[in-house]
Amino acid sequence: MEQVLPGASSGDERFDPIGEANDLRDSGDLVGAEKRLLDLCQADLRCLDAHAHLGNLLFDRQPKEAIRHYEVGFRIGELSLGAGFDGLLPWGWLDNRPFLRCMHCYGLCLWRLRRFKEAGAIFDRMLWLNPSDNLGVRCLIGDVRAKRLWEHCQEE
Repeated sequence: MEQVLPGASSGDERFDPIGEANDLRDSGDLVGAEKRLLDLCQADLRCLDAHAHLGNLLFDRQPKEAIRHYEVGFRIGELSLGAGFDGLLPWGWLDNRPFLRCMHCYGLCLWRLRRFKEAGAIFDRMLWLNPSDNLGVRCLIGDVRAKRLWEHCQEE
């Protein structure tokens, strides 16, 4: 998986538009953060990290809106892998992380929206792609399969 970051040039290690968007978010400028991320998507829809972070802006308050961003990133990533992909996407390879983040958060939103079967399928696929399970879906999948509500699991 190749990480796409529009505007990045080789050797410019200070260029970090995702980090800039996160800084804007952390300072309370959600509009600025969203604009920075949308600009990246407009420059190249294959910037999966922008899709993941757009979803993150909405995840806590509006999971029905957040899921759209995660799903777009996930689907674009799947297309990039190709139909018969049966390899691994280890977390240790930094370029794999945006896709895995989109996939993980897509599964979390599916769970929050009580789409348990779909969430379970996403988490199962994640375990095949990244057996080291750096995002911890192995700890969640039992609750998803048992159809425990997201809200109940967050209270514990």
